[in-house]
Amino acid sequence: MRESRHCPAVLIAAPASGQGKTTVTAALARLHRNQGRKVRVFKCGPDFLDPMILERASGGPVYQVDLWMVGADESRRLLWEAAGESDLILIEGVMGLFDGTPSSADLARHFGVPVLAVIDGTAMAQTFGALALGLARYQPDLPFAGVLANRVGTVRHAQLLEGSLTEGLRWYGALSRETGIELPSRHLGLVQASELNDLDARLDAAANALASTCEVALPPAVTFAAPESVTSEPLLAGVRIAVARDEAFAFTYGASLALLRDMGAQLLFFSPIRDAHLPEAHSLYLPGGYPELHHLELSRNTSMLDAIRAHHQAGKPLLAECGGMLYLLDALTDVDGQREALVGLLKGEATMQKRLVALALQAVELPEGLLRGHTYHHSLTNTELKPIARGVSPNGGRGAEAVYREGRLTASYVHFYFPSNPQAIAALFAPCAVKVP
Repeated sequence: MRESRHCPAVLIAAPASGQGKTTVTAALARLHRNQGRKVRVFKCGPDFLDPMILERASGGPVYQVDLWMVGADESRRLLWEAAGESDLILIEGVMGLFDGTPSSADLARHFGVPVLAVIDGTAMAQTFGALALGLARYQPDLPFAGVLANRVGTVRHAQLLEGSLTEGLRWYGALSRETGIELPSRHLGLVQASELNDLDARLDAAANALASTCEVALPPAVTFAAPESVTSEPLLAGVRIAVARDEAFAFTYGASLALLRDMGAQLLFFSPIRDAHLPEAHSLYLPGGYPELHHLELSRNTSMLDAIRAHHQAGKPLLAECGGMLYLLDALTDVDGQREALVGLLKGEATMQKRLVALALQAVELPEGLLRGHTYHHSLTNTELKPIARGVSPNGGRGAEAVYREGRLTASYVHFYFPSNPQAIAALFAPCAVKVP
C-alpha cells in the first residue's frame, strides 16, 4: 500500500488572463531553484507555450494537471510522483481563478493546494486589498495562501498594496514593471522559449526582483494522496516515430511524448524546415505550432514535402494536429495574403485570420476510441473532405472540430492529449504489422 506524500505547494492564479501568471510562476520557480531547491511546475489546462518558459525557469519537465482533459486520477498520480522528488510544487492556473468548468479553483480545492493570487497592481492602490479579499473569500472552502502584486511602480506603491491587505492575508511580494522581464506574445500566446535569446537573464532578473520584496520561504506542505498503481503496456514496442520539432512545429505535451516512450516507441525528432528527409521511421507525428510564420521556408523544402508524400503513399501512419494539418493541405495563406503551396495530401486550403476562430476543450470519438484534447486556432480551412468524426466540447465552447482520414493519415485541428486513451493512440501510430489489443 503506497503512502501519501507531503510537499510545499501553491497554485498561482489571478482575477483574469493577462495579469502575469506565467511571469510570476517562472520567477518563483527560478528563485527557489537558485536557492538550491528542486522545483516541479505544472500547468492547469491546455497550453503549450507557458510550459516552455516554465521548463527553462525550473529546469524540469512541465506537465498538465486538469480535472477534465488529464483527469483527476492522472493528475493525482503526477502530483504524488512530483511530491516524492521535489522541494516545491508550483501549479500555474488558467484564465481567471473561477473561470471555466472545471476552473483553477476547482483543481485547487480538489487537491487541497492553496491559491497564491497574482494581481496586476497597475494604476491601483487600496482597491488591491478588496480584490484580494474577494478572491480569498468568494468560495469559503477554497484554500488560500496569499497575494503577490505584479507590475508594481515604486517601493512606495508596493507598500500601499501590501498595506491594503486585510484579514491576515499573506503578502508574497511584488514584481516591478521596470525589471525587464515581461515575456513577448503573439497571436497564440507567448513567444516560444527557444526564440528568446535573453530568457535566462529575464528569469534571473525576475527572481532577484522578487527576492528583494519578500522572504524566500517555502509555503506550507500539502498532503498528496497516493494514486492507484498504473503500468504502461508495451503497445508500441520497437515502433520508430518521427516527430516534427522546430520553430514551426513545437506544440507537444510532455506527457504525450512520455507516454509514447513508456509504450516502447523510439522518438526521432526532425525539422520540416531544415531537414531534407524524414528519419527512418514507421510512423509520423506532425504536431501544431506556427507553420503560418514559416510557410515560405516549408514550401521551398521540396525534398521534405516529397518525403512526407512518400511516407503516406507507403501506407504508414501519420497523425497531424492543427498546424500539422495545415502543413498537409494544398496551400496556406498568411494574414498578409501570401499564399504558399504545401504538402497537398489533404485537398483544401487554409487562410489565417486576425481574430481567434476557435477555442474549446474537445472530446472526439474515433474508430480507435475516445480521445480528449483541445482546439485553439486563428485559421479557417476550406475543404470538401468528409470528416470521420467531430469533437464535442464539454462546456459548450466554440468549435466542433472535424477529424479527417485518408488511409493511415489522421488530421484535425484538435490537439490530442495522448494519455487520455493510450490504446487509441497506440492504434493510431502502430504499423499494420504491429498488433494492438
